[in-house]
Amino acid sequence: MKRIVIALGGNALGNTSEEQLERVRITAEAVVDIVKEGYEVVVCHGNGPQVGMINLAFEKGHEALIVPEMHLPECTAMSQGYIGYHLQQAIDQELVKKQIQDTVVITMLTQVIVDEKDPAFQNPTKPIGRYYDEAEAGRLMEETGKKYAEDSGRGYRRVVASPQPVSIYERISLNTLINSHHVVIAGGGGGIPVVKEPDGSYHGVDAVVDKDLAAEKLAELVDADAFVILTAVDKVSIHFGKPNQQDLSQITLAQAEQYIKEGHFAAGSMLPKVKAAMKFIEQKKEGVSIICSLEKAAEALSGKAGTRIISK
Repeated sequence: MKRIVIALGGNALGNTSEEQLERVRITAEAVVDIVKEGYEVVVCHGNGPQVGMINLAFEKGHEALIVPEMHLPECTAMSQGYIGYHLQQAIDQELVKKQIQDTVVITMLTQVIVDEKDPAFQNPTKPIGRYYDEAEAGRLMEETGKKYAEDSGRGYRRVVASPQPVSIYERISLNTLINSHHVVIAGGGGGIPVVKEPDGSYHGVDAVVDKDLAAEKLAELVDADAFVILTAVDKVSIHFGKPNQQDLSQITLAQAEQYIKEGHFAAGSMLPKVKAAMKFIEQKKEGVSIICSLEKAAEALSGKAGTRIISK
């Protein structure tokens, strides 16, 4: 039985609980179609809008002296829980609908191990939370020691580190569940970043791990055969949005590297997805990475849709 890790963007889940309940049904259909094809499936998901909502609620409550401050690792854990709950129920309902028996859906709270010496901690760049004007951001920096930076001309936001994933704390448990043919939801929001203490214990840190890189690391650790990144477009393109736009059905690592050098992939959208897809193939040359839309996921596995990235 082949094993697949699917990376789903947080924006695909909507901005409210109600939107998410509706959209996870679409996700569930795609996931169960893949299960029907005989794959062992792990679903990773983003949490951008969701963790932002949770973080903002606690910020507002703390400012009003109603609730204590809630740190980012805890906010990420909360988002993993409620997104996983919605996905788990929707996938289970779809399994019942399609009469697929003896397949259990599990959500795993996932901690991603990062290196406390990662240079990203010295140069935080990932914006989170609400917008402030320059004066308010300056006051907060002085009072809290946290860093704030101007974001896209809309004001100042807190910025945190985005370190590279090193490993996953729950990797053994993940493999046990997958080997039991469960559908596993894991690595939500890039995982909860943790660092190792000298005594061998772990503690959470205020950081955000890129969702696609965390999903790729998970795919490595569970020895997946395929790594699928779901996005808003059916295929990766060069000359995107121009009259000479060219959709790509299959590219090698060398071709992908050349396209990156030529600047075809935007830093804030397709570039990190392509890099994560490449990294998986660099680690598992006989594997395949696929970038495609949610609706085309099952077709992409059979080579009928999406963009496949292969070693050569």
